[in-house]
Amino acid sequence: MANLLITRLVGFAVILALFVVAVGAYTRLADAGLGCPDWPGCYGFLTVPEAAADVSLAEARYPDAPVEVTKAWWEMGHRYIAGALLLLVFAMFVIAWRGREENTPTKFMSALLVIIVCQAAFGAWTVTLKLWPQVVTAHLLGGFTTLSLLWLVLLRQGVFASVHRGLPRPGKHAAIALVAVVAQIALGGWVSSNYAALACHDFPSCDGSYSPTIDLAAGFNIFQGVGPSYLGGLMDNEARKAIHWVHRLSAIGVALIVLSLAWRLMRANRLLASAMVVVLIAQIVLGILNVVWVLPLFNATLHNVGGALLLITLVTVNFAPRLRIHRAMPNA
Repeated sequence: MANLLITRLVGFAVILALFVVAVGAYTRLADAGLGCPDWPGCYGFLTVPEAAADVSLAEARYPDAPVEVTKAWWEMGHRYIAGALLLLVFAMFVIAWRGREENTPTKFMSALLVIIVCQAAFGAWTVTLKLWPQVVTAHLLGGFTTLSLLWLVLLRQGVFASVHRGLPRPGKHAAIALVAVVAQIALGGWVSSNYAALACHDFPSCDGSYSPTIDLAAGFNIFQGVGPSYLGGLMDNEARKAIHWVHRLSAIGVALIVLSLAWRLMRANRLLASAMVVVLIAQIVLGILNVVWVLPLFNATLHNVGGALLLITLVTVNFAPRLRIHRAMPNA
């Protein structure tokens, strides 16, 4: 029965993790990452201060961070949802180890628990280090890793068997595609955390040029110090253009790699290959619209979710054929 319970819980956890990714993206894009200047509470309260007396006390405690209730609720909402996911993963960890004689996914659950605890730490550092880009990008990658592992547990439990049925053992092409997508996601996180999404104001050129003046050294200086606050970004425009332009150019290479992999997989698993192509095309369109429509929040959030879905397809191709599928039966 432990495996059956884990199967049901992990199905919910996958949905919750995707929701955490979406809410986290919206929070970051809406400049609400410092909606609460402290952690784990908000201005010293367990929830967002809204009463006049509480707001006065909050602003006295943090005179450089006036209370913006909407942004504070987005930040706290993200924390509540992420905290619920942590508790759910811990519950599955306990169930897996107590039922390990039933071949429960103990190694997966142990890895997930470690990662999600690290995620909580990165969430705290995101606030205490005032949106330091290195931490924000690492926090994003940790969220995507959590989602990917939960998805693999779901497949391991025998759910959605058609998703990976007939897949060949992964080769170099699949591995290269996975690395390329992960690198592109990290680069997208670097674009977002350095406020470079609108560094180029048109498409397909960058401010009317196909060879814009950029500062690669400054744009990709991962050793930049911790400033008083990174809200709004600290890089000059040429550095931000460098990040944005590289993200655009690398997207072309990633698209070619993923499309060629999908073509090779079409005979083995048309469903997964088609899903890969659809998500990839959607990602490209959403990325273009981010520039053309001047970064509307809903569109930009969908771009983050699309990145997570594309990653899931590549994770499936690379790791699902190696899984020992366990089908949790109701009477197991």
